[in-house]
Amino acid sequence: RRIIMSDQVTTPILSEAVKLGDLYYLSGQIGTDPATGSFVGEDIESQAAQVAENIKAVLAKLGLGMENILKANCYLTDMGNYDKFNAVYARHFISRPARTCVAVKSLPFNALCEVEVIASGRLS
Repeated sequence: RRIIMSDQVTTPILSEAVKLGDLYYLSGQIGTDPATGSFVGEDIESQAAQVAENIKAVLAKLGLGMENILKANCYLTDMGNYDKFNAVYARHFISRPARTCVAVKSLPFNALCEVEVIASGRLS
């Protein structure tokens, strides 16, 4: 097991990812700018787009891309945002990984959405 950390994690007690064999378990990402720790916007579309960018950045550090994602777990604080979230998700998660999407009461820092993924170092 290998823990992957960086100085760009907005919550320093978390690892960005944990590697076990060919699998990478990424910590959940919310729609904050890693440089500032602030949300990029107050709407679901801007936060969901930033979530995808944060996931892409972590994957890139690992030498992986969005096509390496096997499974995504998505958390929304309001299922009324489901269609808007899906529209953003579809633009970024083009490999169509297996997915779960559930409503939660709240998320850290009052985020509107959070996504965690499992990725593989192999594409076959």
